[in-house]
Amino acid sequence: MDGFAGSLDDSISAASTSDVQDRLSALELRVQQQEDEITVLKAALADVLRRLAISEDHVASVRKSAPSKGQPGLREAISMSCITNGSAGSRKTSHSSSVSVARKETLSSAAKSGTEKKEKPQGQREKKEETHSNDQNPQIRASPSPQPSLQTLQTHRQTQESKSSAPAKSIKRTLTAEKSHSMWDNSDDSRNKLLRAASTSKLISKVAKNAEKHKDVIVSQAKMSTREKNSQEGEYIKMFMRGRPITMFIPSDVENYDDIRTELPPEKLKLEWVYGYRGRDCRANVYLLPTGEIVYFIASVVVLFNYEERTQRHYLGHTDCVKCLAVHPDKIRIATGQLAGVDKDGRPLQPHVRVWDSVSLMTLQVIGLGTFERGVGCLDFSKADSGSHLCVIDDSNEHMLTVWDWQRKSKVAEIKTTNEVVLAVEFHPTDANTIITCGKSHIFFWTWSGNSLARKQGIFGKYEKPKFVQCLAFLGNGDVLTGDSGGIMLIWSKTTVESTPGKGPKGVYQISRQIKAHDGSVFTLCQMRNGMLLTGGGKDRKIILWDHDLNPEREIEVPDQYGTIRAVAEGKADQFLVGTSRNFILRGTFNDGFQVEVQGHTDELWGLATHPFKDLLLTCAQDRQVCMWNSVDHTLEWTRLLDEPGHCADFHPSGTVVAIGTHSGRWFVLDAETRDLVSIHTDGNEQLSVMRYSVDGTLLSVGSHDNFIYLYIVTENGRKYSRYGKCTGHSSYITHLDWSPDNKYIMSNSGDYEILYWDIPSGCKLIRNRSDCKDIDWTTYTCVLGFQVFGVWPEGSDGTDINALVRSHNRKVIAVADDFCKVHVFQYPCSKPKAPSHKYSAHSSHVTNVSFTHNDGHLISTGGKDMSIIQWRLVEKITLPQNDIVVEIGTTKAPIPANESGVESPAPLSQSFDEMAQNESITGSSLTCLESNLEQTVEANEEQSEEQSEGSSLDPGEPSYEEPSNETSEEHSESTVTEDQQDNSPVS
Repeated sequence: MDGFAGSLDDSISAASTSDVQDRLSALELRVQQQEDEITVLKAALADVLRRLAISEDHVASVRKSAPSKGQPGLREAISMSCITNGSAGSRKTSHSSSVSVARKETLSSAAKSGTEKKEKPQGQREKKEETHSNDQNPQIRASPSPQPSLQTLQTHRQTQESKSSAPAKSIKRTLTAEKSHSMWDNSDDSRNKLLRAASTSKLISKVAKNAEKHKDVIVSQAKMSTREKNSQEGEYIKMFMRGRPITMFIPSDVENYDDIRTELPPEKLKLEWVYGYRGRDCRANVYLLPTGEIVYFIASVVVLFNYEERTQRHYLGHTDCVKCLAVHPDKIRIATGQLAGVDKDGRPLQPHVRVWDSVSLMTLQVIGLGTFERGVGCLDFSKADSGSHLCVIDDSNEHMLTVWDWQRKSKVAEIKTTNEVVLAVEFHPTDANTIITCGKSHIFFWTWSGNSLARKQGIFGKYEKPKFVQCLAFLGNGDVLTGDSGGIMLIWSKTTVESTPGKGPKGVYQISRQIKAHDGSVFTLCQMRNGMLLTGGGKDRKIILWDHDLNPEREIEVPDQYGTIRAVAEGKADQFLVGTSRNFILRGTFNDGFQVEVQGHTDELWGLATHPFKDLLLTCAQDRQVCMWNSVDHTLEWTRLLDEPGHCADFHPSGTVVAIGTHSGRWFVLDAETRDLVSIHTDGNEQLSVMRYSVDGTLLSVGSHDNFIYLYIVTENGRKYSRYGKCTGHSSYITHLDWSPDNKYIMSNSGDYEILYWDIPSGCKLIRNRSDCKDIDWTTYTCVLGFQVFGVWPEGSDGTDINALVRSHNRKVIAVADDFCKVHVFQYPCSKPKAPSHKYSAHSSHVTNVSFTHNDGHLISTGGKDMSIIQWRLVEKITLPQNDIVVEIGTTKAPIPANESGVESPAPLSQSFDEMAQNESITGSSLTCLESNLEQTVEANEEQSEEQSEGSSLDPGEPSYEEPSNETSEEHSESTVTEDQQDNSPVS
């Protein structure tokens, strides 16, 4: 140690000797703590080995009867994360969660007992050995057990032990007013036992799985002594999330927790409308189809919007963000490319291109699984050979160019293009062997022959080399037209004479003309049917019409509020379509100006509220926009720009005003009809996470990231506010809260997984005895933690996987927004772990919020980074009027033909009914990932929420059936396709 101190002193002045000694002391203390932890781990391992040995010895008897003394009679608990050991750095040792149900009638917690003994259930104690009758100090251990026993376990009360130690850094929360000790004791012995529980959890779970045991919740009822009866609080469920215990008391009307059954709700969702468009970071992604529909994309949905009839259809085959789009020369088939993603289990969702029919919405081919990296940047159908080939540029560092015979799903040629950004790729319309790519400081002319591609770089020569070549088009004579970041259009002509000194070789493209087109960049080019040309400028926001000789004829400027131009396409007659950087799609003419057809938010979206009795919904986002939408007409009623980004909102029950919380602690009250500002208030200086009016509108609660809930008295129909009080007691930021019907109580959740209750008339006091609130029938249910909803949490959750939850007004279902781009529908109440759900895909980012409309006819969900607002219609059963048959759609596990992959196709009814009848018996099975030549398997009673997920429900009268796999049989042999993709029907 002296040598170590001396080496430190070599680099530290003599004046800091005392500091060195302090550091050495700290290091010695740290080493000692680590040695203690190692000792604990060794003890935990020994305990695991002992338990494993006992489990193997009694595996036969375990299945038939309750466990013996040496093995705790516990059922496996769903594990949300590890139990920390109380040290400063908490480590995640397990991905499973612990849930226990116990009768809380003892004065000391399970974690405080220093013994390992368990008492047999009463009936077993009378039948088995008398030796167990002397066990007086049982311990309730919150760790998984390999036992499948479904009997309720009874244990004796635990003796109180007074222990003293240095306080640990774990959260300490008094659970009841009568308790003198915490359920989460901070003593060294308690820490050791908790660490041991965490250490054994994973290993014992594996034994249980290997033994093919069923996993259930720990259910135990503690025996109470006479003097404890007066302090009885009833049964409770305990769940551990990231090491923190969450205690939820069982309501009095639940006579037997074991009798509770959670099933799939009959209600399902049908995607009805998608609000928004992705223009901010995409280009050339708006086209008009012969059907009269505008095709564009947002999130993972490709939308076909008929602006005259105000209808939408949706292609839902993609599993992540759609980034590019190309229309086949026949104007019917469409290719869309998506980015790579990751599913909830961390498995990669591979980027690929899907070719599909815009009339039937049938997937025709899935291309590039395992070939593309990161994502698909741009793509184009060939034109000279009637669109039988497809060229694709991916987002890898080398920006690989691949040519596909897409109908055969075969890759014909592949080559690296450049390490610079590639912005466009196109086949030459008349020369089938020429492909052109352009991007940062380059334009390449590729000659495609067989399986080879030869590159010739475009030479700018005397012309200024642009920073970016932004876009391509072709003139009637075959010349290539490019638009660049300098506002210049260049015409590239192919030389037709033999090479001479100083001239390029035959067949080389050279610049023949330069035209100044725009101030700023030329962002997009659109060749019209009559041979004229439309150009869209970036900085100047102008659309210019050019004649056949490229002389400007007409021009019009896009108003500034719509942003810069990202895409231009020819519309009907003399109309044209414009996609902008602020996510607008405009329809316009040079004479009449522009009309907004599609619009949405331009930044991350969190705030959502539905009107209490009208078909209106309000959204607010980090773009500072507040938007009021009509859910029947699917139109924007009004929008207003706030001074700050909005994060949460709620309507006053009168419907006259809406309160909006921002990121800075300020909150605004707006008139719901005129959008006029009614009031401004400030609570703290941190983000406001929830605004909630009481049922009669006389009180408003404001949950903040400063850990407080602010209360206001509301008068004059929501137009006047006066501070009433502040709820103080949470140790982390407020996430969700709900009111009781009598306005007396609030239930709140926080970022560290607390469930607290507040007595408002008594001065916003924290209710210590939380069991007093177990029978409150909350007006709304948006808290993500609570007895009625804890079953929605997935196994292995870290506590942030669920962003929002809402109960329907008729109290039949719960909708959940998760971090994995999914919307779930559960039965209400949902009080059993691993509850089954219907699962829906459309978002490509974390789903931030969900809300039912006033009559429960629709569910609204909002995406975070994808900035989408999706409206789902609730449907129960599908009645086919042709023969009055009510159909419940199940999921199949068999591969489907390539021409039906990924869609609900209009198959014959007899076929669909036969398939559905065969599939009803396996709707509780799990669809595993599909890898190379991996057979699909059915695992009964596992991952029920995954198995039952539905991509969409059908309208009455649509003779279609649900197809669980969106991939072709060939696709199965090429890549891993997740369950989410299988379960999601790509049609709505």
